[in-house]
Amino acid sequence: MAEDNSYESVLCVKPEVHVYKIPPRASNRGYRAADWKLDEPSWSGRMKITAKGKMAFIKLEDKNTGELFAQAPVEQYPGCVVESVTDSSRYFVIRIEDGNGRHAFIGLGFADRGDSFDFNVALQDHFKWVKQEGELAKQEATQSQAPKLDLGFKEGQTIKISIGNIKKKDGAKARPMGGGLLPPPPGAKAGGVIAPPGEQPTISAVQTNADAATLLDFGSPVPAAQPSSDVWGDFTSAGSNPSKDAVKSGGWVQFS
Repeated sequence: MAEDNSYESVLCVKPEVHVYKIPPRASNRGYRAADWKLDEPSWSGRMKITAKGKMAFIKLEDKNTGELFAQAPVEQYPGCVVESVTDSSRYFVIRIEDGNGRHAFIGLGFADRGDSFDFNVALQDHFKWVKQEGELAKQEATQSQAPKLDLGFKEGQTIKISIGNIKKKDGAKARPMGGGLLPPPPGAKAGGVIAPPGEQPTISAVQTNADAATLLDFGSPVPAAQPSSDVWGDFTSAGSNPSKDAVKSGGWVQFS
């Protein structure tokens, strides 16, 4: 068997405990502390509980020199190494060993119930930890033996992702081509300017309109201006009726 080199830790120390020589068990009902000579302990000293690996050790030592009086190795708790008596919570029966294969049962008592409670808790906590460590080791062993899933892509494998129907945005509306020139209002002659009601255009205005018509209307040239009498008559007729028709028909020219 390989030597255990684990670190030995101290779980509990009580400065005063008492050891009793106990009579043989009379029945299977358990030990009774009332059957011991409680006022005449066989030994008194210090108790220490240590842990090394999974094992716990109850050590009875001289309170002055630290010399070991007896030792009880504990493999599990509750168990046969530590047993409570039936008539008190301050007394226990423990199984001690001498290291040569011999063992004996002795009575162990505490002067205070708080000390006996700490004794119980120290052993319970240690073996609770041992149990958890054992379960964790089993889980790790099971996981290591289970076949591992290969989630990598094999050669030639592909993946397809479906995002759903995506609506395309409508394209921008077609804009009219050209340099941005607006068409003439309804009822107006090409290149003409509508005069406000009650006003007559001057000769210079007539000449300006004729020049503008010549520049803008490339498809149908406008004839040259007539003598003054004809020009006035044409312009007067163009400045009265067409303007009213434009307003009635909802044209883009608005008058205030």
